[in-house]
Parts: sequence; C-alpha cells; structure tokens
Amino acid sequence: MDKNELLKRTLKKQLYFAKQLSGADLSAGIEKSLPITMKLLTELIKDGEVVELGYAPSTGGRRPMLYTLQKDVYFILTVAMDQLFTRIGIMDMEHKFVAPVERIELPLADNPGALRQLAELIEDYITRSGIEKSKIAGLGIGMPGFIDVKKGINYSFLDTPGSNVVDYLEQQLMLPVHIDNDSSLIALAELKFGAARNKRNVMVVNISWGVGLGLLLNGELFRGQNGFAGEFSHIPVFSTDKLCSCGKTGCLETEASLLVVVQKALKGIREGRVSSFHDIASKNQEEACEAIIRAAVNGDKFCIEVLSEVGYNIGKGVAILIHILNPELIVLSGRGTTAGKLWRTPIQQALNEHCIPRLAENTEIEISTLGLQAELLGAAALVMENFDKGKKKKNQQLQTTSS
Repeated sequence: MDKNELLKRTLKKQLYFAKQLSGADLSAGIEKSLPITMKLLTELIKDGEVVELGYAPSTGGRRPMLYTLQKDVYFILTVAMDQLFTRIGIMDMEHKFVAPVERIELPLADNPGALRQLAELIEDYITRSGIEKSKIAGLGIGMPGFIDVKKGINYSFLDTPGSNVVDYLEQQLMLPVHIDNDSSLIALAELKFGAARNKRNVMVVNISWGVGLGLLLNGELFRGQNGFAGEFSHIPVFSTDKLCSCGKTGCLETEASLLVVVQKALKGIREGRVSSFHDIASKNQEEACEAIIRAAVNGDKFCIEVLSEVGYNIGKGVAILIHILNPELIVLSGRGTTAGKLWRTPIQQALNEHCIPRLAENTEIEISTLGLQAELLGAAALVMENFDKGKKKKNQQLQTTSS
C-alpha cells in the first residue's frame, strides 16, 4: 500500500468516527498540510468515497466546508459473542445496520467445533446479505475469554489446532479479521460513540453473564501487557466456597452477574416468593433474565430485590476500582443495562459503605445508552481503528495472485 493510499485510509478513518469534519480538522488529524489534505479529499470526492456536506454554522469568520463519508463506500461485518449466543450484523459508514442482526445459539464451552461453526455462520450471513466481499472493510469480533490481540489467540474458547483464531477466519472468509475481548470492545464503543466520549479516565463495567471491565486510561483503551487487563469478574471479593468458572472461589462473578440474577430468582420462586415472574420451566437462561429484568422495570418487588442484591455486589467491586484508579466516570454497559436506573441505588449504597468519600465524590456513574448494541458497535470500531494499518484484504490478495 503506497503512502497516498495510507493517508486516504487515515482520512476515511477520521471521518468514520467523527461523521463530519472540515479540511482543517482532517489536516490536523493526519498531520499533513492543508494543501496536501485538500488534494487527497479532491481525489476521494472524485472517486465517490467522500462527499461535501455543506458549510459549517457561522462562528464569526469564514465558514468551512464539511466533509463526510459516502455511507456505502465500505461495509463492516461485526460479530458479538458471549458464552451462549452469537450476534452477526453488517454496518455502513454511518454506523447503521444494513442487514438485520441475527442471533444464533453457539455455546463456546466444551465445543471444539465452535470456530468452524462460527466461520460457516458468518459466510452464510454474508451470502444472504447480498453485499460483495470487496465492499467489506473487515470483520470485527468481540468474544469472552483471555484474548491476546497481537497473537490472535483466545486462550479460553475457540480451539485452533495449528493456527490461531484470526488466521483461521481470514483463510476461511478471505477478509481482514480483528478480535478482542467483549468488555474491551464495549469500552471502545463507549469511548467512540457513547458516554465515555471526550473523557480521559473511565471504567466501563460490562454487566452480562459475567461482569467484565473495559479500561479507558488517558483517553485510550488499555489492554495490559498481554491484553488481559480488566478481568474484573475474578477479583477475590467474597469469603465463600462457591466455585467460579475460573476454578477458584470467592470471585466477584460468583455473586455479581446476570447468571446470579437468574439463579437467585429461580431459587426464590421455587421457595414460594410471590412475583409476576413465573412459568420458569419454559425459559432458558436468556429468556429468564429478560423476563426478570422486565418484571423489575415494571415494579415487581421480588425481582427488584434480586437486582438490588447483585447490584450491591457489583458496587463492592466498583469500590475497589475507584480506590485503585480514581476514574472520573463509571459507565454501566452491556446486556444488563436494560434494567437501567435500577442498578444505580444499590451500587451507590455499596460505594457509600466501602469507598473513602474523598475518592468517590468526584466519580460519576452513568448508565450506557448503547445497550445491547455496544459490543457490535465496538467490534465495528475495532475494524476502523485498524483500517489505516496497511492490512490488505485476503480476497484482494487472491485476486492479485490469480491474475
């Protein structure tokens, strides 16, 4: 990839995240002179990749022209996985889905064929979407587990004999592939599109079947030495013999996750607690969780009590984060945020009891507005974060070789 092509990709990356920018903004973003930037923009406009949006509102001086990406210049294949289900979607350059998001049951634990199944599901989805692979900028995948981004390995799930996750999927799909931990990508989504935008030090708590953490330090996603930073679920908080999925006891996850919400609710119903949440025999874990949260939001006393217990335990973990990292903001994101403000009171109660007031008084808590789409948005952002790194599309390489 030549220098001009790389600069054009950087321009398109800037426009993707900002949606609209002036020539001066883009010049500063790529650290090139305005004449060079305008030359590149002129070429991109001629090629139909960038369009003039119109003049910016007047601030007293000459109004600058604003530029934006053509929404269908590229598409992004985005995948969000958890231990039980996988969601697949395709987004345009305006961050909108152009094909319905599909949700497929794909258990990861004790499933040696999971990676092959994932590749087949993605290939089938692309085919049915009708979008040519040459128009797909790349595939971004968020997944649970210990992810080494540099090596393309998931040490927890998706067995890859003789290969790694990224290489295997690139060979099967003929597309650039980028993977990361689900909680890290949820944090990236909050940084680029959500509550953490323009913030410096933010902890993004992913309330899901575990309780994950994405670390935003000095305005950037922090992954740690090997990409394993943010294993919030497994900090030892409780003095119990309840076994965690990691094989240890006392982990935060054992008392603070949506699985715990379901377990506590089912136990209470079996013991005769009165609730609008019922008919538990016909519900799987996801359906049960959704029903419990829905009942709580509608005022069910028992379900509110269950969420409050789990929320308080999450708050105990958050108190540790505040003591160590002194963040300006805690964002509650992920699947569990459909419960909305019901998390706020029990978490705040835990902070009142377990935090030194001077440390906690300047830390705000916000509920994400991205909800269940956060991981999909983060996976798309991951592709565009790497868009100007010079990674060629596998199908383009094959076309070049065959010709």
